[in-house]
Amino acid sequence: MNAEPAILYAAHLNVLKIRADAALERAGLDHLVVPSGTLHYQVFDDRDYPYAVNPQFKAWLPLTRNPGSWLVYTPGEKPRLVYLQPHDYWHVVPEAPNGYWLEHFDVVVIREPDEAQQHLPKNATRCAILGEPQSALGKYGAFAPNNPRAVVDYLEYHRAFKTPYEIAMMREATRRGVRGHRAAERAFRAGASEFGIHLAYCQAVGQDASDLPYSNIVALNEHAAVLHYTELGRLPPKPARSFLIDAGASHGGYASDITRTYAADPGDEFQSLVDAVDAAQQKMGAQVRAGADYRQLHLDAHLALAAILKDFGVIKISPEDALASGVSSAFFPHGLGHGIGLQVHDVAGFAASDAGGTIDKPDGHPYLRLTRVLEPGMVVTIEPGIYFIDMLLEKLRHDGHADAVDWSRVDAFRPYGGIRIEDDVACTDGEPVNLTREEFASAG
Repeated sequence: MNAEPAILYAAHLNVLKIRADAALERAGLDHLVVPSGTLHYQVFDDRDYPYAVNPQFKAWLPLTRNPGSWLVYTPGEKPRLVYLQPHDYWHVVPEAPNGYWLEHFDVVVIREPDEAQQHLPKNATRCAILGEPQSALGKYGAFAPNNPRAVVDYLEYHRAFKTPYEIAMMREATRRGVRGHRAAERAFRAGASEFGIHLAYCQAVGQDASDLPYSNIVALNEHAAVLHYTELGRLPPKPARSFLIDAGASHGGYASDITRTYAADPGDEFQSLVDAVDAAQQKMGAQVRAGADYRQLHLDAHLALAAILKDFGVIKISPEDALASGVSSAFFPHGLGHGIGLQVHDVAGFAASDAGGTIDKPDGHPYLRLTRVLEPGMVVTIEPGIYFIDMLLEKLRHDGHADAVDWSRVDAFRPYGGIRIEDDVACTDGEPVNLTREEFASAG
């Protein structure tokens, strides 16, 4: 993090200015004003919820622990950072502004949140104020986020196209995540509980649960059939058959999102099923190319996973029939993936253009989070899965598709829960760049 990030950041900031200029012009406004967000206190208590920075704020600055601060950008002028550094002996306060970004901003340090208003544009009606309602400032909330649709649509649409600086941040987040995944697998092999594996992951990543981009999914055995399993059992099951971990890391405000699945016995049939999904997932990742319709990638993933299910004797019908009938969705009920960057599920996944509108999901696939055509600069996750979820399988049985499934094979795999493999893949002008696989390879 020496000279190169500083150079990358300067270029990144120029891109943000160009985008902001265009968005403000489209909305007929003069200033972009972005609060970092505020602390939210729990009802009937003086404890605050974990602070989450406004993504529109951290797009400009690698600051993620600075509630009560504000960014002001006026086209043609140097951006201003109103930086809250309170006098507070109860908590650790933010350190003095520093870093490779500092020279690009006029920085004003304030001691009380309300002091920010005197450093904001005088006429709030000429501002695009992007944030949540709690960030309002001034008497009667004079500076209240208005989130003008034209500005938000434009900025969020173009946020899909990552700058080299953003890719560098995501690489570092990936590096941290891979380190955590290596530690988590070792803990699993040593017989740790879900909670113990989670702690090993956090220790290796160097981030607490509130620092991670999302709650870790650490699932042993049947728990892997719960797509968002976050209960973290305190005792390991006897025996431990399988392990699914979906866990990422953060760096500079950017996220990684990685999933791996393991069999306790590397020689059993479940590991062979994991290997088959892993091989198919790598082929799917190789299709992240400019011009590819992500909706078609999702449908192709269903065909590939259904072919695996047929090869392993779980279903009796063709992959095409499994897709058309909805049988494949009982085993693969979520989308192939989503955009990723400042947020794990990054914005504008359905955007038709920077002026708004949506691109519909394929019929029968309500949980797909991305429907855009891929272009250079986009980073997406590729996360196919095969699961043995009782609720969905029972529905399949009672909806007239019982004969499509070999239920004895389902019973054989049900104790393992399920499989998911997930990488973060960057679309380029040529070959895709699999950020996750590259880091696993370099980590040894």
